[in-house]
Amino acid sequence: MSTVSSLAPLGQTEQRSRRLRFPRRLPVALALSVVVLILAVLFALAPSLVSGHSAVTGIAGAQLKAPSAAHWFGTDELGRDVFARIVHGARYSLSGAAIAVGVGLTLGTLIGLLAGAVSGRTDSALMRLVDVMLAIPTLLLSLALIIILGFGHVQVAIAVGITSVASFARLVRSEVMTVRRSDYVEAAFGSGGTFAAVLWRHVLPNSMTTVLAYAALQLGWAILQISALGFLGYGAPPPTPEWGLMIAEGRNYMARAWWLTVFPGLATIVVVLAANRVGRALSGGSR
Repeated sequence: MSTVSSLAPLGQTEQRSRRLRFPRRLPVALALSVVVLILAVLFALAPSLVSGHSAVTGIAGAQLKAPSAAHWFGTDELGRDVFARIVHGARYSLSGAAIAVGVGLTLGTLIGLLAGAVSGRTDSALMRLVDVMLAIPTLLLSLALIIILGFGHVQVAIAVGITSVASFARLVRSEVMTVRRSDYVEAAFGSGGTFAAVLWRHVLPNSMTTVLAYAALQLGWAILQISALGFLGYGAPPPTPEWGLMIAEGRNYMARAWWLTVFPGLATIVVVLAANRVGRALSGGSR
C-alpha cells in the first residue's frame, strides 16, 4: 500500500499532463475559426433566425437572380434564395459530420481499447481487420457501404463514419498501450483494482486526449466526404439544401450563374478549414 501511496502523486501529475487543453491566448486565425464554427452551429440550430427565406420554396419570376441586397447570394434556377439554402444546409452537413465522427469514435475506441488492453492474438486479429479497412480507398468503401445501407442523409453519415473506424482504432490502441504501462495504472492494479475497473477509470479517460483532438480534425474530413457523396448523388435527395448537392445542381449553370456553385463551395471550404484549425489547436495543446 505504501508503494501505491508513493506513486499516487506521480499518477496525478501524468493524468493532468494528458488532459485536453485549449490555448489561453487565441491567435487571429484560431479566433476566426472558432467564430466560424459558432456561426455554423447557429445556422444549424436556428436557421430561421438568420434567413427569412424558404430553403425549398422558390419565388416566381426570381429565377437565377444575381447577388443583391434582396438576395445576398442570389437565387437558383427555381427562384430559391441561395443564402437561405446554405444556412439551412448547415444542419445537414454538420449533423452528418457529427454522426460520422460519433460512429468512427465509438467503434474505433471499442476496437482500439480491446486490442491495446488484451494484446496477444486478439490484438493481432483486430489489427489485421483494421489494416484491411485502411487498404480500401475511403470513397470506394463509402460507396460500398451506401449500397448496403441504402441512400439517404443518415446512411451516408454512417457509411462515412465506418470508413474512419480503422484510423480511430489504431490511434486508440497506441494511446492505450502507452497509458497501460504508466506507473499509476500499475499502482491501480497493485492496490487490487480489477481489469475492467482500471480500464474504465484510468486507462480509457487518459487515452482519449489525443483521440478527441483527432476527432475534431475528423469533423472537417467528414464534412468533405459527405459533401463529395452528395455531389455524386448518393446523399440527401432534392430539394434538400445539402451543400454538396447544391454544388452539383449549380454546375449546369456555371456560365451564367456562378454563384450557385461558388457560395456553397466557399461555405464548405471555410467550415472545413475552421474545423481543421481548431482540431490542430486542440492537438497541440494536448502535448
